[in-house]
Amino acid sequence: MQPSSLGLRRILLLQGLSTARLDAISQRCAWRSCTRDQRLVAREDADCSVHFIVSGRVCVTTYSASGRETSFRELAQGMYFGELAALDGRPRSADVVALTPGLVASMPPEAFRDLLREEWTVNERVLLQLADLARSLIDRVMELSSLTVQQRLCMELLRLAQASGGAAGAVRIEPIPRHTALAHRVSTYREQITRELSSLTRAGVLARDGAALVVRDMARLQHIAKGASTATPPAKTGA
Repeated sequence: MQPSSLGLRRILLLQGLSTARLDAISQRCAWRSCTRDQRLVAREDADCSVHFIVSGRVCVTTYSASGRETSFRELAQGMYFGELAALDGRPRSADVVALTPGLVASMPPEAFRDLLREEWTVNERVLLQLADLARSLIDRVMELSSLTVQQRLCMELLRLAQASGGAAGAVRIEPIPRHTALAHRVSTYREQITRELSSLTRAGVLARDGAALVVRDMARLQHIAKGASTATPPAKTGA
């Protein structure tokens, strides 16, 4: 596909760069469209490019030796992936699969390193992103090693609710997450997710409203995430 700096203006990492700079960057990228469920990056692949998501949405995931899938995060338009391999030259650590049709601009590793040397603002953003990634992975390891499936599911629902802009009261998560996708995110099976969602619904914590999953009580969901029973409401505080 023909390169275009217009698409790169959507990339958060590159915001603030001049049109001339974006034009130069676009010329160093390979542009390609992708289809839903297309694998963009394969684990252990030797490709070390950085990929800018001009449009669409992708999932970073990996598979165990038995074929069980664990998803780490979803990335949307304006974000990027592949910086680890571009920095250290090692094979890919995860698969990246397109969740929707989209457009990706891929920058060779040497061009990406040049960009980091020449643009301190971009360099700083990458450092902050890597710090955030490290913290989130530490949290993820702690969840997988110390929490029950119900707690892990509640933590994931809290993240989705907060990403939807909700902090208290009733919060809508749209569209309703697929049970299979939730299972991949919390490292369990779809059937277990179905059972836990049903339990939370019977307890009045969740409800379905058309294409949305409604968290009716964020405080109660947080309470269950900490290990309380679905039948036990959080203790009220105050005089």
